[in-house]
Amino acid sequence: MVNLGIKRVLSGMRPSGKLHLGHLHGVLQNWKGLQDRYSCFFFVADWHALTTNYENPRGIPENIGEMVADWLSVGIDPEKSTLFVQSRIKEHAELHLLLSMITPVSWLERNPTYKEQQQQIQEKDLATYGFLGYPVLQSADIIMYKANLVPVGVDQLPHVELTREITRRFNYLYREVFPVPEVLLTEFPKLPGLDGRKMSKSYGNAIFLSDPPDVVREKISGMVTDIERPRRSDPGDPENRCVAFHFHRLYLSRERVLEIVEECKAARLGCVACKRELAEAVVREMEPIRERRESYLRHPGRIEEILAAGSDAARSIAQNTMSEVEDALWGPISRHSI
Repeated sequence: MVNLGIKRVLSGMRPSGKLHLGHLHGVLQNWKGLQDRYSCFFFVADWHALTTNYENPRGIPENIGEMVADWLSVGIDPEKSTLFVQSRIKEHAELHLLLSMITPVSWLERNPTYKEQQQQIQEKDLATYGFLGYPVLQSADIIMYKANLVPVGVDQLPHVELTREITRRFNYLYREVFPVPEVLLTEFPKLPGLDGRKMSKSYGNAIFLSDPPDVVREKISGMVTDIERPRRSDPGDPENRCVAFHFHRLYLSRERVLEIVEECKAARLGCVACKRELAEAVVREMEPIRERRESYLRHPGRIEEILAAGSDAARSIAQNTMSEVEDALWGPISRHSI
């Protein structure tokens, strides 16, 4: 649902598979809160998924349904927000092309993610125009809907700043069509994976929103705790050395967390019992999400209806935006009239 009377927020997510607790606490809960305060556009960034997965695109359509089911299951509401698929709005590609004409290559090469991901993902050839130029497509995604705010963490600030530079350059060269988007700086809870590294499907250390209770319990039972506490009788240091403690602060009451710190430091609480208590708390929180998710997947037509309606609404706005862009570039006589 598009509300034209309040500020607009835009954010997207690549359909790379089922979502996990890192996504829930890092993105989706923030989206859920934003949709009560702003006019939100949340999109499936399937074209962006091709920048690093262009050799194996066949799984992307299936991932879309899984991912959107996760969105809906945690409370992303199509009655409050516009949910759409990027590739269904061809105007994104057109605006991306036009913006690429005015974007200096040096701006793209200085993007910190460009070299970092090339170093981190060495098993793939990322020396492509699509990978170098994805910030231009990202800029088109944002300004197409004249978004006022873009929710990001501190590490993503350079991406939005590049969008702001491209927007200012377009407005200066032609006409002020687009508002310069602002950053909506968000504190994302740091939730590590089961082994202490970043939670990721590729690391095999994730708890997925679709995991049934027994799987959740099994995964948490194997979670890394305080490696400097080899015996039950040794005092621990959960605040500084225990991976599980990050989860405690999200799933247990503040009072119980303080008790656990005290009991662990005094060696009155063992890691096995501690993780068992944590597992039950996580299962309780996740169970309604998992049930709603399964309900949506049993009725895939409902997901398609939501995405079709959202894509229609987004397309209408995108077409209006591109009419303004064409007028700014070509003047009162559109190229379509020549």
